[in-house]
Amino acid sequence: MMAPPSIEVPTEELIRYRRHFHAHPELSLEEYETAAFIERELLEVFDLRDLRTGVAKTGILATLRGSKPGPVTLLRADMDGLPMDETNDVPYRSQRSGAMHACGHDGHMAVLLAAARALARRREEVCGTLVFCFQPGEEGPAGNKLMIEEGALESPHVDRTFALHLYSGLEVGKIGVRDGAFFAASDRFDIALLGKGGHGAMPQFSVDPIVAAGQLVGALQTIVSREVAPKDPLVVTVGSLHAGTTFNVIPDRAELRGTVRSFDPAVRAAVPERMERIVEGICDALRLDYTFEYLWGYPPTVNDPAMNAIVRTVGDAVVGAENVVYPADLMLWAEDMAYMQELRPGAYFVVGVRGPEIGFEPQHSARYDIDERALGVAYRMMVALGLHP
Repeated sequence: MMAPPSIEVPTEELIRYRRHFHAHPELSLEEYETAAFIERELLEVFDLRDLRTGVAKTGILATLRGSKPGPVTLLRADMDGLPMDETNDVPYRSQRSGAMHACGHDGHMAVLLAAARALARRREEVCGTLVFCFQPGEEGPAGNKLMIEEGALESPHVDRTFALHLYSGLEVGKIGVRDGAFFAASDRFDIALLGKGGHGAMPQFSVDPIVAAGQLVGALQTIVSREVAPKDPLVVTVGSLHAGTTFNVIPDRAELRGTVRSFDPAVRAAVPERMERIVEGICDALRLDYTFEYLWGYPPTVNDPAMNAIVRTVGDAVVGAENVVYPADLMLWAEDMAYMQELRPGAYFVVGVRGPEIGFEPQHSARYDIDERALGVAYRMMVALGLHP
């Protein structure tokens, strides 16, 4: 085991940063105030020449050239909140209606910002070059891909990447990592069922899209239960169903939207045909027309075993081998860091945030919060990864 680097945790700074970001969330590709705050803090220890701002609208790349030879390592945090209202009654609750940091990105930024400032002061210990990537638009617009298109992996040419996610599925003090595919591919579907509206008391004169929608929601689950091997993880979720305006009118139209999560490329590729076959069959049987749109989203997030070995080595030193969960369970989340990890060897790991007062509350919940002791664990991991040759 490597000797653990001497890393003092700036607890007050981490909490101050995290609570500031939590109280002032901004939605995807609109993180202008967030970016301005990060830039001001970085300029205290970075030269302006080392900062690239406005990457993919609001992203920031801060480059730190170490005093020793070594690889170019990118450390990344995502910046955006979610379009939802917070229900937590805490002093740092969201001050913006319709926006909330319900996925931990506030903590990710706090950790990377504090780590960047610390590592800038320890430049003489850094082997190679570090690129601190503050990325916008993870929650849908693929801000990671947009940053790549604007040169985030070049000038300097990045050799390896590391990123973390705060995770309520693990207790504070633990980290989790897995070789190969860790997070799922995420795709989206939009279905419109087109019938003929009429009076709710005279359904014989209508073609009811709501009845078809009800059958379709259940039938789509047979893709998972009857068309894919149990060993291949797959999720088909209808997350939105809209139809009608009142209790006694059959509408003309019903709209369904949802997500598909998968790991295996062959399983993923076959889903659209299987879905449309079911949609077409139900519509034929019930005399409806339909439209079907399938939108390919983020690919799986695949960890490089050599990069994972670095995370595990650092984790053994920082939290102890008994607190490194390896291999961690597959996650059906999706993560646009997948795009960078398609192009460069990288490792994505999770950091536990569940504590005695903050129990399990899943990401994307209006009640999501963290045990802030987790910030220190994540900070020590990021700093140690920055110091790893």
